[in-house]
Amino acid sequence: MRDEMAGFYNDDGSKINPELVPKPSLCVTCKKDDAGEKEEILCILTRNDQRDEKNFECDAYESKFNG
Repeated sequence: MRDEMAGFYNDDGSKINPELVPKPSLCVTCKKDDAGEKEEILCILTRNDQRDEKNFECDAYESKFNG
């Protein structure tokens, strides 16, 4: 039963498959991309919340290229 509950869920109770959540190009240039499980959870939820938006915005974004 516990395995059935593990994972990510939308507000309507539907399960989110993290592998199917699109990764915007902004995320690829972020320090937090592939930075570990804790960061990945927040990133997946942020991307999923905005998956149907025209412009992706992330308040947690930090460029890999800024020193």
